[in-house]
Amino acid sequence: MKKNLISVIILALLIVNIVLTAIMMFSVTGASKKTAALVDDIATVLDLELASKEGQPAVAMTDTETYSIDSMTVPLKKSEGEDKDHYCVVSITLSINTKAEGYKEYGSAESLAATEGLIKDEVNGVFAQYTLEEARDNQEQIKKEILERVQRMFDSRFIYNVSFSDIMFG
Repeated sequence: MKKNLISVIILALLIVNIVLTAIMMFSVTGASKKTAALVDDIATVLDLELASKEGQPAVAMTDTETYSIDSMTVPLKKSEGEDKDHYCVVSITLSINTKAEGYKEYGSAESLAATEGLIKDEVNGVFAQYTLEEARDNQEQIKKEILERVQRMFDSRFIYNVSFSDIMFG
């Protein structure tokens, strides 16, 4: 009789175990589907961010030209309580999308060379807003501001990136 009673208890525990496993599987499956959907959404957003920079489509290297402005000496804003003038020596490279609107009108090397003085003025205007320490710490912000000003100047987005090839502060 004892063997029969133990067999019944084992059978009952086995059935309870199967029922609880089934309940757990259904509840975990729903949560894992939601998690998988969330991961897919995040991956989609990351792909969008990799493909574009601030709403601009990625530009293939075959569609990119560069225009370099060699070594400019740019005055920086004076720090409070300081009499010494500080300067930045910088070489700038503009990345140009050859497929963008405005490229045919303004994007040729001759056209950019003709407007180089205006571009340098925009660069001077941006750097003049920063002290020596601020300019060292905010180079990405300075690039962004230069890009915005140059795009506004040409009223076109054919210039899509600004980079500093050499930059020294003093």
